[in-house]
Amino acid sequence: MSSQVQRPLISTVPQGGTHYPTELSELPHPPRSLSMIGDSRLLKMPCVAIVGTRAPTQYGIRIARALATQMADAGICVVSGMARGIDSAAHWAALESGGKTVGVLGTSVDIPYPATNRPLYNRLSTDGLLVSEFDTGKPAFRGCFPRRNRIIAGLAKVTIVVEAGRKSGALNTAMHAIELGRTVAAVPGNIDCPQASGSNQLLRDGAHLIASIADAMMLIGVDPKPKATSASLSDTEQKVYHALGSEGNDLDSIATLTRLPIRECMAAVGTLEVLGLVECVLTGEIHRR
Repeated sequence: MSSQVQRPLISTVPQGGTHYPTELSELPHPPRSLSMIGDSRLLKMPCVAIVGTRAPTQYGIRIARALATQMADAGICVVSGMARGIDSAAHWAALESGGKTVGVLGTSVDIPYPATNRPLYNRLSTDGLLVSEFDTGKPAFRGCFPRRNRIIAGLAKVTIVVEAGRKSGALNTAMHAIELGRTVAAVPGNIDCPQASGSNQLLRDGAHLIASIADAMMLIGVDPKPKATSASLSDTEQKVYHALGSEGNDLDSIATLTRLPIRECMAAVGTLEVLGLVECVLTGEIHRR
């Protein structure tokens, strides 16, 4: 006796239909229809896109997760492209925080892509929303991801690029957002980090600077509510955080206490500052918030 696998219910919304997102009408070439799996009501929520490279650093993953967690806590829907790396980190963090998230696919909505992201695909189909403009059965093809990117930008009031190399598709999403007159922001990265070369260029070109999670929340008009804890940090960041003590410390003292190179201490302090866990004061000391 053979068992049948139950396929998820796919709904199709035509352009101009009741549930078609009005934000997409601002695109030069809006999708003629959208195929969806999941809760279409999420498209009525305020949405912010969090996008970035498929090969992020651990810093990038932590920042993407921290941003998505704060968005979820504030009732903001996180939109991304369900790709590996930053996209996946943002989707998972929103879901794990009990928030809402929309995955826009470059394939048809019935094809999990990449295949390694099937667990995320399954979770989005039940606890979030999957969206595509392509007819069922359509695999990935040349040019499909730039088309997907314009939908991500179109759905979001703000697009945040966490990490992106010079040829990253996340920059394409940012360009679509700029053309739509939407707000574009980027998280700064190390100047010698290839994964940050494109996002750093966005900042040089005038994108809003996200130097802390609070910056991102204020940019979208939400009061920041710091939620990051020291438990979510890497070993190096934990050591640096604990080396601050209750009175704070300078970099030289932190390096001595942790027995870590100054460079690693500086990088850890930068991450802690973005996460809203520490502040750097004019005296050169770093204090816990």
